[in-house]
Amino acid sequence: MEGSRPVTGIDDLPVRDELRGKSPYGAPQLDVPVRLNTNENPYPLPDPLVERIAERVREAARDLNRYPDRDAVQLRTELAGYLTRTGGHHVGIENVWAANGSNEVIQQLLQTFGGPGRSAIGFEPSYSMHALIARGTGTGWISGPRSADFTIDVEASVKAIAENRPDVVFITTPNNPTGSAVPPETVLALYEAAQAAKPSMVVVDEAYIEFSHGKSLLPLLEGRQNLVISRTMSKAFGAAGLRLGYLAAASAVVDAVQLVRLPYHLSAVTQATALAALEHTDTLLGYVEQLKDERDRLVTELRAAGYEVTDSDANFVQFGRFEGEGAAHAVWQKILDRGVLVRDNGVPGWLRVSTGTPDENDAFLDAVRAIKKERNA
Repeated sequence: MEGSRPVTGIDDLPVRDELRGKSPYGAPQLDVPVRLNTNENPYPLPDPLVERIAERVREAARDLNRYPDRDAVQLRTELAGYLTRTGGHHVGIENVWAANGSNEVIQQLLQTFGGPGRSAIGFEPSYSMHALIARGTGTGWISGPRSADFTIDVEASVKAIAENRPDVVFITTPNNPTGSAVPPETVLALYEAAQAAKPSMVVVDEAYIEFSHGKSLLPLLEGRQNLVISRTMSKAFGAAGLRLGYLAAASAVVDAVQLVRLPYHLSAVTQATALAALEHTDTLLGYVEQLKDERDRLVTELRAAGYEVTDSDANFVQFGRFEGEGAAHAVWQKILDRGVLVRDNGVPGWLRVSTGTPDENDAFLDAVRAIKKERNA
C-alpha cells in the first residue's frame, strides 16, 4: 500500500509516549543447574496436594461450559479464614478480594484509585512492578526516599508525601529486593501523612510476609478504611504457576475494585486449584519454616565469608557490597559461570539470591566462597 512502511519495533507503533523506550519486566531464565533468581519456592507441591488439585479441577471441568463464579465466594471465604487464623486479625469474606496474581490486585487498585491525573509513590529500591503497573494505568510515579541501609526514612518519606500529595502509597514489607521488614509504627506514620496530605490509599504489599521473623500488619486494618494489605499464593504456598493474589481491606475497597475487574476474571480452574492448596496450608507452611531456616543460614554463611548482607525477612537475601561500576554484574557472571543463577536487579553494588533447597544453597555458597577467595588472592 502506498505510504506504508514495515514495522521494525515497538517504537514504530503508535504506542503511548510513556511506554516508548521501555522494556518489559522479567528475570532471565537460563539453563543452569541451580536457579535462585526469581524468589520461587523450590519445593514441588506434595503428591497428596497434586492429587487433590486433580480432583478439584476434574470437578470444575464438568462445568467449563459455564462461566465461573465471578465473585469467587468459596475461595474468598477460605482466604478470609486463612488470614484470620494466621494474621492475628479477624477478616471476613467482605474484606477479601482475589485476582490473577498480586500484580492484578495492584493493577485493579491503581485502575480504581490511580489513573490519569493521579499519582502513586513507592520507596525505592522496591518491587519494580509497582512503578510499571502505575505507568501502564496512566498513573504518575514518584520515587520516594530510602536510607543508606535500605530502611524507610520516616521523616523524609512523610515530607515527600506532604509535598507530592499522592493518591496511592506503596509500602513493601518485607521489601523486595532488600528483604527488610517495615515496622508497624513506620506504616502508621506514612498512613497518617497520606491522610493529612489528602485522603489517599496506602497499599502494604505483604507478598513475602509468611517468611518474616515478625507478624503481619493485618491488625492495622482496624479503623483504617484507606489501608490495603496485598498478598500472594506464589511464594509461601509454592504456587507461582497458579497466579493467585488477594487483598484484605475494608468492604468498601472490595466493592470499589469490582468496578474495574474484568467479568469472570478468575477461571474455574484457578479457583479450584487455589482451594485445593488452601486445604494443605499446614503442609505448605511447614516448607516455609524450612526455607526460613535456610534463609538464616545463607545470611550467616555469607557474612562469615566476608560479604555484607541486608537483614532479611523474606525468602531471599541481598548481598554485596561490590565497589565500582559494573562490579556487581561481574560477580553475577562469575556465579553464573559456576552454574548458579542469582539476580542482578540493578541496585548498585548488590545482588540478590533466592533461598533454595539445602543442596542448591550449598552450591551457591561454594560459588561465592570461591569467588571471594579469588578476589583476596
